Amino acid sequence: MSLIIAGVAFVVIVYIYSKWQEYRARKSVDRAFSDGHDDVLMNAHDDVDLVRQEPQFDHDELSELDAADPVDLAGGEPGSESNVAKQDFDATMFGKELSVDDLIDCVIPLEFDAPIRGERLLKEVSDLKYVGRKPVHFIGLTHDGVRDEIAHGSIYTAMFAGIQMVSRSGPLNELEYSEFVSKLREIADRLNAHSDVPDMNRVMSNARELHQFVAEHDAQLSVNVLSNGAPWDITTLLGALEKQGFDVRPDGRLVMPDGDVGNLFTLSTNVSASETVTSKLTLLLDVPCVSPDLEGFGVMAKCARSLASRLGGTVVDDGNNPISEQALAEIAEQVREFCNAMAIAEIPAGSRRAKRLFS
Repeated sequence: MSLIIAGVAFVVIVYIYSKWQEYRARKSVDRAFSDGHDDVLMNAHDDVDLVRQEPQFDHDELSELDAADPVDLAGGEPGSESNVAKQDFDATMFGKELSVDDLIDCVIPLEFDAPIRGERLLKEVSDLKYVGRKPVHFIGLTHDGVRDEIAHGSIYTAMFAGIQMVSRSGPLNELEYSEFVSKLREIADRLNAHSDVPDMNRVMSNARELHQFVAEHDAQLSVNVLSNGAPWDITTLLGALEKQGFDVRPDGRLVMPDGDVGNLFTLSTNVSASETVTSKLTLLLDVPCVSPDLEGFGVMAKCARSLASRLGGTVVDDGNNPISEQALAEIAEQVREFCNAMAIAEIPAGSRRAKRLFS
């Protein structure tokens, strides 16, 4: 009987201690995000310059790229070394980015015997969105000789089909390209169109070259906030962070919007959905997908410092080693050089082109 009583008492003590820990975790987060604290998370985009130590980005180096040389879709080599140095001529001239991009897509033109209305073209291509895991897009050529997105009510004399040559999943392969060409020829037959199909070996070479660029520039930077004491209550923490501007995703990740339609960085609690507390938060910046104008790393670093200050934690690297201000400044310099290199390659960080490649 004494052993039974001792066992029951032990279970009760463990239960009470667990509840007490949960209470402490919840109260610590409540205190951290009480109204008495300066709201630096919400102001991170506005006053990052007040605490930021990294050097300024040179916006002149990230200015609009030269669009003097149009790309010859019919005669050129999509993705070839000569075309990699050029932009989509029409898209630049008319101030917009099109869904078919000569630099990252293998583009095949379809010339019509007679002009065709946009609604018919949209119907014909509606089922061809992907080949394997590579997205496929279409644009049209108007009577004025302007390439534009295909729309109802417009008339087109030609159409350009583009399959993306590279993504994070890898380069376009022979099977994907063969399937793309086969399906495109079926569409061409129904539209009485003539196509100019590039040589497969040339396309594969271009895809591998572009994939090398993606592999060399696929950079993701993270900083962590590690608790100095008791863990933090997840429920209270998520609610507080959502009020600070984070969007909570179904998988538990939190995303800081960039103020437009994209994401600046993400935050992970590093625990499963069944767990109630966490001792570590991870902030992650997808460098090639964020424009340097948004100063994503500076904002993320400031957010990490703010969380550490509020929650009683320390900003650390993935090995749980504290990160100094000097180290953060050095990383910011590397981000600057990285973005400059992407701009020189005509794939500016945060552009539609970069987001497609690094998807």
